[in-house]
Amino acid sequence: MSTIHSKNAEIFNKDRAKTTWHDQTFWALREKHDNMAKQLPEWEELRSHASDIKRHTITHLADYLEKFSANLESRGVIVHWAADASEFNETVLDILKSHNVSKMVKSKSMLTEECEMNPYLEKHGIDVVETDLGERILQLLHQKPSHIVVPASHLKREEVGRMFEKEGISKEIGNYDPTYLTRCARYSLRKEFMDAGAGMTGCNFGVADTGDVVVCTNEGNADMSTSMPKLHIVAMGIEKLVPDYDSLAVFHRLLCRCGTGQPTTSFTSHFRQARPGAEMHLVIVDNGRSDMIADKEHWQTLKCIRCGACMNTCPVYRRSGGYSYTYFIPGPIGVNLGMFHDPQKHCENLSACSLCLSCDNVCPAEVAPGSQIYLWRQSLEALGKANKMKKIMSLGMSALFNNPPLYNAALKFAPLANMVPDSFTNLGHLNPWGVGHSNPEFAKKSFRSLWREGLK
Repeated sequence: MSTIHSKNAEIFNKDRAKTTWHDQTFWALREKHDNMAKQLPEWEELRSHASDIKRHTITHLADYLEKFSANLESRGVIVHWAADASEFNETVLDILKSHNVSKMVKSKSMLTEECEMNPYLEKHGIDVVETDLGERILQLLHQKPSHIVVPASHLKREEVGRMFEKEGISKEIGNYDPTYLTRCARYSLRKEFMDAGAGMTGCNFGVADTGDVVVCTNEGNADMSTSMPKLHIVAMGIEKLVPDYDSLAVFHRLLCRCGTGQPTTSFTSHFRQARPGAEMHLVIVDNGRSDMIADKEHWQTLKCIRCGACMNTCPVYRRSGGYSYTYFIPGPIGVNLGMFHDPQKHCENLSACSLCLSCDNVCPAEVAPGSQIYLWRQSLEALGKANKMKKIMSLGMSALFNNPPLYNAALKFAPLANMVPDSFTNLGHLNPWGVGHSNPEFAKKSFRSLWREGLK
């Protein structure tokens, strides 16, 4: 019954102290989210409004994409369209090659992770330098992000400090003070910004009415990536569009409050055109998103604004870590996105959900990722991925609950199970749920019996 996720989670939980620290780190973000929500009496109205805006935009996407691209092109921005990851990577490479670029600095973009752009460009001789501090740390460690907003949050400062020493980024051996390490990273990246021939940013929101590419960061690295090199490339998924500034204001109030518990990001940058003497390219990517729109049960996944709130509140993610999932985006939203991209490969992630639906309650755009996971689970039989043991258990429970005499007999003899030692029922290969848990104690008298006695 063990899945890839459960096996990876078991490895993650071997260091119990670090697992507890990981859990507490993200629960602290959830608490900050709650504090921010309490300060806005209109919080639930904002969520509902955001959901309505996304629903409207997605169902009128062709019109808004045309308007958005036309506004940008009218100001000299070169717009490209990519049907899939391969076309996106080839387009970016062509742009870089045509400008003789050998090094590109890049602010954080989950779309480029999705398309595996970095290894593709590096294979073709382009040096890609991540400039978000967390992403840069992971790049030097040859690791993937474990969270979409705070990608290196699974690492402790001592681990970062030792790596900086090895890479020659920090000079003071044993100094793991976060302020010192951040300053070392800043000095190291400064040269990269100056040497780069191109800068790439993602896009948090695209405003159709005005043709604004809006990028929200806490480090200012996106501004450095666009103000130093003469070539600016934007990577944007088609779902990032909002109709106008009024709509943008709604999401701007929600994004950071849900993601990190701040009123707003430190930097919110709007790009409408290239600065004088520079050039700006926008690559708009589909990569399966049109198929999501056509899915009547799961199209809501496109409403996601990648705030990470669902991960911060998820008890499974917090206790199993980002690397336990098979898809590069972990947590509730990652489970759903993985099913869209390759259900055969990523369906085992569906077990990484307790269906507590806490993620449904915190999602700013009412994507309801937990409820979506429940719906995906109903498709496992059609995919040929339904767990055989669980099917047998379900048949057994169905027979029990639909047969009153059998059910009453089971209640009567259930206390006999109290005599079975924990060591017998907590065998991991037979009963994964028993690992780390004591056997439940059956009452000598069932509620049904007590109820009948009370009626007499």
